[in-house]
Amino acid sequence: MERQHQLLSQIATNDRHGENSPYFDGWKAYDNNPFHPTNNPDGVIQMGLAENQLSADLIVDWIKKHPEASICTPEGVHMFKDIASFQDYHGLPEFRQAIAKFMGRVRGGRVTFDPDRIVMGGGATGANELIMFCLADPGDAFLVPSPYYPAFYRDLGWRTGVQIVPVDCDSSNNFQITKAALEAAYDKARQDGINVKGLIVTNPSNPLGTTLDRETLKCLLSFINEKNIHIVCDEIYAATIFSSSNFISISEVVEEIVDCNRDLVHIVSSLSKDMGLPGFRVGIVYSYNDAVVNCGRKMSSFGLVSSQTQYLLASMLSDEEFLENFLAVSSKRIEKRHSVFTKGLEQIGISCLESNAGVYVWMNLRHLLQEQTNDGEMALWRVIINDVKLNVSPSSSFHCVEPGWFRVCFANMDDETLEVALKRIHAFVGERKERETLSAKTKCWKKNLRLSFSSRIFEEGIGSPIAMSPHSPLVRARN
Repeated sequence: MERQHQLLSQIATNDRHGENSPYFDGWKAYDNNPFHPTNNPDGVIQMGLAENQLSADLIVDWIKKHPEASICTPEGVHMFKDIASFQDYHGLPEFRQAIAKFMGRVRGGRVTFDPDRIVMGGGATGANELIMFCLADPGDAFLVPSPYYPAFYRDLGWRTGVQIVPVDCDSSNNFQITKAALEAAYDKARQDGINVKGLIVTNPSNPLGTTLDRETLKCLLSFINEKNIHIVCDEIYAATIFSSSNFISISEVVEEIVDCNRDLVHIVSSLSKDMGLPGFRVGIVYSYNDAVVNCGRKMSSFGLVSSQTQYLLASMLSDEEFLENFLAVSSKRIEKRHSVFTKGLEQIGISCLESNAGVYVWMNLRHLLQEQTNDGEMALWRVIINDVKLNVSPSSSFHCVEPGWFRVCFANMDDETLEVALKRIHAFVGERKERETLSAKTKCWKKNLRLSFSSRIFEEGIGSPIAMSPHSPLVRARN
């Protein structure tokens, strides 16, 4: 092994990928024993993968109705040569225009996006890494409010050498980001000799499923302008809002602040969650900084979206009627699934952080921990993985300061599988309550037995013949 390390690069041999964590261990447990309703009904159910599969049927229907959108059909093959040979890393003009319009629509049409600022990356992973390469050098750091996406260690730092400095948030204010927490993390990093280049936030939040309000976004912009550092707003769940409140993008607030330095503001978008197309690997960097756009475009040649994919999506995203219906139906389906799952948990006394977006819940199992520590959390997580056979992600994976929270994904399965998962959770909690009740009764019986014995001795008299035999150890001790 040591010889192999000598032959390979530091990137190839370091452990900054983050794969050795419970977050990825849960995936491995699922891969080794995947649930199937008939072939493997006792297998592990995958609830650690944040995919939106609830509206795939709408996209399938659209594709069937528009075979000309694909260069691999008789109706669209006449475009094969042009599209197959296209390799400009700016991207197809019609694709960038469609993406810009889509981003504006998802944000309520209250802001417009310039197609010439659209930079492609290989999914949100590639887009996040690309922006890090543009903004920071190895050893530099970005502040990240916790709890945060576990794979940020891989996306932001594995190949770039960028560090993550957590901004600790807790449940006392529902994990909201505060100016005090930002200042504390920034000052501590500077005292440790770390060069802070920026702040990255997810809005909507992964894993919380909450959104940032206008005042918080203004606070974040004020903070980064004061420090003259960048802000990267990861908005890849923007179209998963399912409550009546509107999603407020950082782009909207930028327009309202006159003295904001726009060169410091960057957005990451994607179609992986909004449209449920993670396999298409469509990641987008949108920057207000001309130099970042120019540099990012050059770097995007390492992670381009295939021209065939661009061509198909340009057609799909330009269909206004389809898009309006898709976004409305998708939101309703996410809301319904969220309601079914959270109500099922409430029936057995399990609560979740109140949320309005995302395809997951932040489930509170602190009351089930044997001890309020990370070790206590991991012990419970192992039971859930190995015995209950559910892959849920523990809060320690998200660098949460409070053990006992778990992210549980609910949109990557059908209704029947979700029902099985809820039944398993109900059975697990029910068995624990039975054991606790039995344990409490046993303790109570032992306590009553001791009290009864003590009372009998007191009533009959310590020195009475009945209470004390001549052969009693106490009698012998007195003699």
